[in-house]
Amino acid sequence: MAKPLAQLLEDFLRHLAEVRQASPHTLRAYQRDLRDLLATLDENPTSHPQEIRVTVLRIHLGSLAERGLGATSLARHLSSMRSFFRWMEERGLIEANPTLQLRGPRQKRRLPRYLEETEVETLLATPQEDDPEGARDRAILEVLYSTGCRVSELVALNEAHLDLRRGVVLLQGKGKKERLGMLGGPAIQALRHYLMSKSLRRLDREALFLNRFGTRLTDRSVRRILNRCLARAGIHRECSPHTFRHSFATHLLRRGADLRTVQELLGHASLGSTQIYTHVSLERLRALYRQAHPLAE
Repeated sequence: MAKPLAQLLEDFLRHLAEVRQASPHTLRAYQRDLRDLLATLDENPTSHPQEIRVTVLRIHLGSLAERGLGATSLARHLSSMRSFFRWMEERGLIEANPTLQLRGPRQKRRLPRYLEETEVETLLATPQEDDPEGARDRAILEVLYSTGCRVSELVALNEAHLDLRRGVVLLQGKGKKERLGMLGGPAIQALRHYLMSKSLRRLDREALFLNRFGTRLTDRSVRRILNRCLARAGIHRECSPHTFRHSFATHLLRRGADLRTVQELLGHASLGSTQIYTHVSLERLRALYRQAHPLAE
């Protein structure tokens, strides 16, 4: 007897967690999107996944659009649906994947926000390293900019992941894929200062970055630290820990790094994810061209 769709969804989520080792954030997104789909299918009852038609899936996407979801959110819903139906197809639960007949919404690709090099320098100099909190905050900002890591990768770091002699740090990215992040001289110096501060306070914990209670920092805590530093630096525009990642990639490309190298440093599975930074660099080149060339206008 065929399993109901709700049970198949639970099996799929278990597969994502145990086999593909998806992050909790990814699992919540899939669960939320696909439960929305099941709610639509309940209104258009079908006894078996094989009987689900592309028409019903179009109705579902249409209802999401009527609720005010934008192109990015609709594209994410469609991606979740495609993954779920592909998983069922691979297991012989359906003969054909109806989502292959669906076209995603056209999305306007936004250029990533980034900081100028002078702004990064000002921001990095903001934390006062003569107190323990300032030493930690300086080390956090230096690691974010030196490695281009995600904030989730930053807070997951343990002291054992550091190799300050070689100037590298072991990062664990999406799907628990590991890569080496590069630590520049200022980042190494800031980390050494912070580790000495931790040692003097006898905070020899496994986690690298700790809060005032001696436990691992969270993503939200890092955002609060950054906001505090932005205010002190007098930088009054939207900025998040991910902005450091965008700045890292943009500055590397501006200074001549090739796209493949930046892809590897960012931990992108696809070069397409990295190519957006070429648009940023091209915008900069166009501005310089218009400013310098006598016949640019």
